[in-house]
Amino acid sequence: MSNKLSRRGAAVEPFIVMDVMAAAAAKEAAGDTVIHLEIGQPSTPAPKGALEAARRALDTDRIGYVAALGLPTLRSRIARHYQEHYGVDVPAERVIVTTGSSSGFPLTFLACFDAGDRVALAAPGYPAYRNILAALNLEAVDLPTSAEDNYQPTVATLEKAGKIDGLILASPSNPTGTMVNRAELQAVVDWCDRKGVRLVSDEIYHGIVYEGRPASAVEMSKTAVVVNSFSKYFSMTGWRVGWLVVPPELVRPIERLAQSFFISVPTLSQHVALAAFECRDELDGHVVRYRANRDLLLAGLPAAGFDRLTPAHGAFYIYADVAHLTNDSRDFCSCMLREAGVATTPGVDFDRARGSGTLRFSFAGSTADMEEAVRRLKAWKRT
Repeated sequence: MSNKLSRRGAAVEPFIVMDVMAAAAAKEAAGDTVIHLEIGQPSTPAPKGALEAARRALDTDRIGYVAALGLPTLRSRIARHYQEHYGVDVPAERVIVTTGSSSGFPLTFLACFDAGDRVALAAPGYPAYRNILAALNLEAVDLPTSAEDNYQPTVATLEKAGKIDGLILASPSNPTGTMVNRAELQAVVDWCDRKGVRLVSDEIYHGIVYEGRPASAVEMSKTAVVVNSFSKYFSMTGWRVGWLVVPPELVRPIERLAQSFFISVPTLSQHVALAAFECRDELDGHVVRYRANRDLLLAGLPAAGFDRLTPAHGAFYIYADVAHLTNDSRDFCSCMLREAGVATTPGVDFDRARGSGTLRFSFAGSTADMEEAVRRLKAWKRT
């Protein structure tokens, strides 16, 4: 019997927030209550109209395989979304439906990069980027960012990164909730075009924005890949459906990969996604709640000792500098969960080099949970 193991598994770091979720679940199983500020998941189900579409589809559709690129009706509706919200014409042929953004990233990386290529990303940033890159034998190049540059890559930062083949840019960002404005995005797009760098624009938090309007890379670039998802604004995490907008030359390579990796995106989920576009009033109501949650935490957390917070212009996260409270964010979050019953994500999940002094609060849950979290943290307050 072979005992061979792939080096890929050893190269991939744990996704720490999942470990936090497991610890929180164990605490709840023991009879304790936990306020969940660790996971970036809306507390609401898919919108009502989308759920009604699911019931209709179950009655009328055999829910079999569909084309690897997605249902033509859904691809066309996503293309229309770009005209409605960004004023840009995107042919439906450039839209690829994916099994959440989580499959969109490896499909993009495999189609765009070869083993050993260097792909830059902001630190702090979403940990799965780095883990997927490592599993595909690609080199993740950290771009250290700070509050001074809005925790976003800049042209000046890129110039110091050495030769890179790709750049992942997220706006609004996980974990900081910060955004790249239109002028900054245009500058990054222009730099990537000059240098022959493939831009991968993570736009999964578009729609959850509190100041201004986010710009999409598809407005400015003919070579960028845009990644989006129905998980966040559309409140459909478990349905596992997202999309890519890609240059024409990438459609067939990604289609071939998707055919072999996934065959097709779950058909029922695609029917639900199509209907979700018509549920804007309900979905915009969630954003109103997220704003209230954000404002509540920004106002209440300083009294609990958390007074170094990002402003969170979008998404549903607040990134907190807790270096004055700890030099071990993982242990700090573990203590907070154990003693206060509040689950948060340590900064080392997002920034391996500097995350020992930071953590992330998610405010995707109910406003009542945010109020209770502030109450508990004030009572637990550490100095």
